[in-house]
Amino acid sequence: MKALVYNNPYEVSVEEVDDPRIEAPTDAIVRITSTNICGSDLHMYEGRTSVEQGKVLGHENMGIVEDVGPGVWRVQRGDRVSVPFNIACGTCVNCEHGLTAFCLTTNPTPGMDGAAYGYANMGPYAGGQAEYLRVPFADFNLLRLPPGDDHELDFTMLSDIFPTGYHGTELADVRPGHTVAVFGAGPVGLLAAYSAVLRGAARVFVVDQHKDRLALGERFGAEPIDFSAGDPVEQILDANGGMVDRGVEAVGYQAHDHTGEEHPELVLDNLVRAVRSTGVIGVVGVYMPQDPGAADDGAKDGRVAWDYGTFFAKGQRMGTGQCPVKHYNRDLRDLIVAGRAEPGLLVSHELPLTAAPDGYAHFDRREDGWTKVVLHPAA
Repeated sequence: MKALVYNNPYEVSVEEVDDPRIEAPTDAIVRITSTNICGSDLHMYEGRTSVEQGKVLGHENMGIVEDVGPGVWRVQRGDRVSVPFNIACGTCVNCEHGLTAFCLTTNPTPGMDGAAYGYANMGPYAGGQAEYLRVPFADFNLLRLPPGDDHELDFTMLSDIFPTGYHGTELADVRPGHTVAVFGAGPVGLLAAYSAVLRGAARVFVVDQHKDRLALGERFGAEPIDFSAGDPVEQILDANGGMVDRGVEAVGYQAHDHTGEEHPELVLDNLVRAVRSTGVIGVVGVYMPQDPGAADDGAKDGRVAWDYGTFFAKGQRMGTGQCPVKHYNRDLRDLIVAGRAEPGLLVSHELPLTAAPDGYAHFDRREDGWTKVVLHPAA
């Protein structure tokens, strides 16, 4: 089959690789109809992870079940499904408590709990930027979707970024009437802002410097804050008449200022300043235990020197970690079906798999209009 593989920093290519096969009775094979390029894929693309050469990338996947193992009884051939990026066993203590992002059994990498498709340090699993994908523990992991092709661009957001954006607002304890600041208007940040609106926030501010992304934030009901025009915290305080109740970090360890200089602590510090005393911050931007390309020696070892003193003095709380997609995806699917949510609005480009290297290059450069890229391997 054809699949997108990582070769070197800034170099990915579509190659012929072995077809996936049923390896365990609980496996399924999914024919991929839509698979997305995620902002976190760019960490690998830019050489900021330990991803191995030849790795098939892609953790935002959906498609049609092509085959199932003899131990699969709920999912059937022909089912249209969303594939959560978490690969979870369903039986360990974390999975039993709904914490599928931290499954204790599926990732053999030392010191790492939680597995994912096509990602550095997240286990040996091939990704879904390919024609077919093997899904372990299929009955537990797969979410069935209405048949047909309605809502394809909305449903393809269910594998990661819509639940992850929603998870950011859950970690931040966003409630009706709250004021919320979301830093980062990439796909996750945009859907975090959208999720805050869906949860009844009174005002939502979204911070970025790319005008196309800020414009999308307005479409989702948020108020844009352009950090290239001045201190974003001061802009929020002026617009809101004071600090906000809640904040979401949707940038991660490659945060940079408007000149492009990298400061891994920048967004955390800004959120500590922008959120009121006893407020809550949710962090869904990716931070790595090791980052050889970091701006300083501490950050190379995952030690980010942020303003913990003010955070403590203000009595703030913080929630962190990858999203347990299954905790949210069923309800978010039903919001889409009911016409109450349309996360696919952020899609800017639909490409065949053969155009994926080009899509990565444009998306990585944050070129105007390239807000979310969806690949269709069958196209």
